[in-house]
Amino acid sequence: MMQASRSHEHFIALANEIEQRLAAHEIALTSYSSERSDFIRFNEGRVRQTGHVSQASLTLRLIDGQRQAYATLTPTGDMSADAQSIAATLTALREGLHDAPDDPHLLFDTTVWSESTQRAGTLPSLDILPLVVAECSRGLDFVGFYAGGTMARGFASSLGSRGWYEVENFNFSWSLYDASGHAIKSHYAGDTWSDTVFASKLEEAAARLPIFTRQPRILTPGRYRTYFAPAALQELMETASLSAFSARMQATARNEFYRLNTGEVSLDPRVTLTEDLSLDITPRFNGDGYQRQSVKLVEAGHAVSQLTNARTAREYGLTPNGATAGEAPAALSMQGGDLEAADVLRALDTGLYIGNLWYVNFSDRMNCRMTGMTRFATFWVEHGRIVAPVDAMRFDDSLYRLLGSELERIGAAPELLLNDWTWGERATGGMKLPGLLVRSFELTL
Repeated sequence: MMQASRSHEHFIALANEIEQRLAAHEIALTSYSSERSDFIRFNEGRVRQTGHVSQASLTLRLIDGQRQAYATLTPTGDMSADAQSIAATLTALREGLHDAPDDPHLLFDTTVWSESTQRAGTLPSLDILPLVVAECSRGLDFVGFYAGGTMARGFASSLGSRGWYEVENFNFSWSLYDASGHAIKSHYAGDTWSDTVFASKLEEAAARLPIFTRQPRILTPGRYRTYFAPAALQELMETASLSAFSARMQATARNEFYRLNTGEVSLDPRVTLTEDLSLDITPRFNGDGYQRQSVKLVEAGHAVSQLTNARTAREYGLTPNGATAGEAPAALSMQGGDLEAADVLRALDTGLYIGNLWYVNFSDRMNCRMTGMTRFATFWVEHGRIVAPVDAMRFDDSLYRLLGSELERIGAAPELLLNDWTWGERATGGMKLPGLLVRSFELTL
């Protein structure tokens, strides 16, 4: 458990400063985001670029009756300078509220609560990590990107609520290339780094590189028995999750799971999907001041709930359940099954092993059909043995089929896949997903 950090103390001081400057009829909702992150880019097993980012932002939301206005500022860490910035921001927001209309969909939590998660991790030494990579990847064409450090999120309401989330973690993704340009992609993410685990993951990927020297198997368009590794399933679920679990999209009939949510179709009874806050990979509060709880989205193949934020709830007469503004899951978890990792190839017998997918998008939203390309580590398997690589092919199939009629077995050990987004700032959240064995998967060209 971390001690109270300097970031946490400064955030509380900023929130108190804001609240001391409010008029009696004003309410402030304050959101905070910061990181102290290190980045290393590798090529041919050597360090090609390093960087460090230390940044923070504070979003001040001023509410007066049914009117509201927002502004985002950059804290300097100097309380005197930050107090002046807060004063100027409040003045600008008040001027903006003079002519602002009432917001008919304004809704925020008025209860008082306190929530804190502070978790220290064990990250690799930045001096030692390049040596570990160089030693483990000796003789291999290793290309990778490491990001690690501390991320913090905070919330404060002038009504009394306080939320804080601060964790240390890392995300390391890499590819091993052969002379022909084919590659196997791998990743390692979490709170606790282990040289042994990293070496094992790299060794496992390297063991499959010689397969690329074999003649690629040419497949004709059609349906093939297929195993999806967790990373491949993640590509499908990330695309679907942008709106498939949204109450707003359901209310406006634009939800990719619309037919599932209305009960017109169902998934395999073994499929259970949850917005699982117990994974502790995302804050348990949102910018509207609501504490977040785990939400069962699909249970035993049937939709049971959607993610509902405050604005959607106000507009459509629903009850908010702590969803973030985009109503996309930040910690999607799928229940595991009985297929052990060591038995995957034997259970597949003959068909496709897909390690990753690429360029995934929807081809038919109302039927939850998705299209994209196979990418790294796609192999042809015969009688439980990998016999040849398969060149990239386009697919077009429905999640209703893959998670429904065609689902044969589910991996026994779901894998935690942290969000590797670093555009603007490192993201919290991720998914915990198993592999899937399906009876058929449609390749189109």
